[in-house]
Amino acid sequence: MRVSDIERHDTDILILGTGGAGLFAALHAGQTAPEGTKITIAVKGLIGKCGCTRMVQGGYNVALGGGDTVERHFMDTINGGKWLPDQDMAWRLCEQAVVRIRELENEVGCFFDRNPDGSLHQKAFAGQTADRTVHKGDLTGIEIINRLMEKVLASGVEKLQEHRAVGLIPTKDGSALAGVLMIDMRTGKFRLVRAKTVLMGTGGGPTMYKYHTPSGDKTMDGLAMALRAGLKLRDMEMVQFHPTGLLAGDHTRMTGTVLEEGLRGAGGQLISHAGQRFMFDFDPKGERATRDVVSRGIYAEMRKNNNPDQEGVFISMSHLGPDFVRQKFKGMVNRCADSGFDLATGKVEVVPTAHYFMGGVVVDVDTRTAMEGLYVAGEDAGGAHGSNRLGGNGVANSTVYGGIAGDTMGRDVVGMTLRDPDETVLAAELERAIYPLTQKPDLVLPLRKQLQDLMWEEVGVMRTGAGMKRGLAGIAQVSVALMDVGVDNSNLAFNLTWHDWLNLRSLCDISEVITKAGIARENSRGAHFREDFPDAGAMEDSDFTVAQMSGENVQVTREPVQFTIVRPGETVLPEDAPETLVAVP
Repeated sequence: MRVSDIERHDTDILILGTGGAGLFAALHAGQTAPEGTKITIAVKGLIGKCGCTRMVQGGYNVALGGGDTVERHFMDTINGGKWLPDQDMAWRLCEQAVVRIRELENEVGCFFDRNPDGSLHQKAFAGQTADRTVHKGDLTGIEIINRLMEKVLASGVEKLQEHRAVGLIPTKDGSALAGVLMIDMRTGKFRLVRAKTVLMGTGGGPTMYKYHTPSGDKTMDGLAMALRAGLKLRDMEMVQFHPTGLLAGDHTRMTGTVLEEGLRGAGGQLISHAGQRFMFDFDPKGERATRDVVSRGIYAEMRKNNNPDQEGVFISMSHLGPDFVRQKFKGMVNRCADSGFDLATGKVEVVPTAHYFMGGVVVDVDTRTAMEGLYVAGEDAGGAHGSNRLGGNGVANSTVYGGIAGDTMGRDVVGMTLRDPDETVLAAELERAIYPLTQKPDLVLPLRKQLQDLMWEEVGVMRTGAGMKRGLAGIAQVSVALMDVGVDNSNLAFNLTWHDWLNLRSLCDISEVITKAGIARENSRGAHFREDFPDAGAMEDSDFTVAQMSGENVQVTREPVQFTIVRPGETVLPEDAPETLVAVP
């Protein structure tokens, strides 16, 4: 296969990913860009049927009055992120969430749960000082994505479904993005899509861990492409483990599926195999501590057991009344029943599960990157959450910054022209993607399982320098072994083994970055906890890690956090903080 075999395709605005960030970007780009602008959305699966936003259960954080304010939401976000967030990004997230929730209801057509007086119902989530999580039962993501999908498809955008992005192709001088190399998974053919502006909203997906919540096709592809393109990635050691992933056994892919935080917010209790509550041993808030604290509490309790049949702990809701549980958490009750558990009347075994990635590409508050023409929003972008994401801030982040990206690209595209790609980089990315087709076919899955076990044990909930160095060596072994694994090339149409290989290549690349960033951070902040360096360090001296390719190697440096709005020790925002929106009850 040669570069001359690559199909060429042009558009004005290209959006990679159709989760909350991608769909909102398409919607806003269509509203902002000049008439006649061509907008194309590309997705690894089917529009509205894949990605992480659809899987959101808990809800959407927004300050809507009743004693809550944007400032309060902002401070919870900063404190939850242990003073590592980009404060300008965090502020804009909290401020614009008020705007976006009204847009979701009044323009997109979402219908969220309401109180008897007609106001939006907001439930309690851990680590927050107000009940601010708007929701649609415990199936919030489906409501948002279904309505967004309807709006976007009705707008007439060009659709490239089942198209996998495999490389960001710059201009010859490397200063700007020319386009994206893709595989049409339906045919196995390659397509270069040139665009004036490109949004990367491919989502995270830390599925390099034994227990994980995203679907198996979410494999950090966007961050792997950005790394190869020379972009800076921040906070890459910060992998969030949701405390309560369903533990149904190795025989089912339901294992790792989240039992949402609202269960603990409503009063759910975590119980050890000895029948005891244990979270108050770790935090005065008990089960309503932040996700990082609860995950470590569960993991510590798990390590006390030597019985392989007693791996996790249990969550119990029965004391709240079976009827209440069935009414408030219908989706969770049904999901547990599918795996043989009765959430309403019994106990359900749970384990910390890799859920969300706080790290990502360095961007500004308008989603621009250091490469002209490339924008990043959603889980691919770093900065907004720092070291720990509050439950309910994820879907807010995707929709808020997806809309901002669409507006920014719609304005920036004016006056831009299509750029010629660097044919040398294009050839290298093609060669990289077809490499497994040139090797003797073998099994990919055992290597992926090896990586997952390795990352869980050595670079997981609790870490040490020695363990992460063992992890780094193990990742290198998996990466080398993968290069000896080939794929049957007799039919490239829907060749899922080929894509499994590419998935694992991305996971290996990003696992290396996570581990190197973790080794570089010799303190414990949020999701990153080192047993050999348990102290958090001085908040006023906070810095974040920055990973970037240097030749063939990943280099990690540190940069100081800029306290642009509030400093550690301050309990209220200074007078010159950005003016907040008025929260409408």
